[in-house]
Amino acid sequence: MRVSLLAAGLFVLNASAAGSPAVDLRGTAHTGDRPQSNAVVWLEAPNAAAGRETRRPVLDQRNLSFSPHVLAVRVGASVDFPNNDRVFHNVFSFRDGKKFDLGLYPVGVQKPVVFDKPGLSRIFCNIHPNMAAYVLAVDSPYFGVTDERGAFAIALVPSGTFKYHAWRPGGPELTGTVTIDAGQPLDIHWR
Repeated sequence: MRVSLLAAGLFVLNASAAGSPAVDLRGTAHTGDRPQSNAVVWLEAPNAAAGRETRRPVLDQRNLSFSPHVLAVRVGASVDFPNNDRVFHNVFSFRDGKKFDLGLYPVGVQKPVVFDKPGLSRIFCNIHPNMAAYVLAVDSPYFGVTDERGAFAIALVPSGTFKYHAWRPGGPELTGTVTIDAGQPLDIHWR
């Protein structure tokens, strides 16, 4: 299996307090020759300042499914689990990552869960076995999830060298090193 990540078109947005330009890191993920949707790409930055998330993350329940299928959050984020379906749900995660059970709740009710440690949480509904999703909590403010074309964007990354990670459902986690430089496009290939 060959997975490739192509990140190109770094765009200078502003300057950080240290004087290093901050850029948007844009890229794509592929499995073989096909774009990979629902892949999470993040840069290691455990000591980065807090406050980059502007909206509270939501994992919605609608039409007997979770949306989005893959959600990436920063460690410490509170994720809302609203039931916008026509039936009761019982959302839970029992392995790895965050373990929780929200119990049975009806349409119109929303319950929060704080993802207080890094890791992958597999999310299920106790009543509807076909419902499944993933929440990946990362210890970094620099992360993105790929769309149906395999494209992602990570906003306002400072210049420098970072270790990157990528994960996709059913696949191995990939790692490597990337140097963020506002003057150069970036090509990363995983084999």
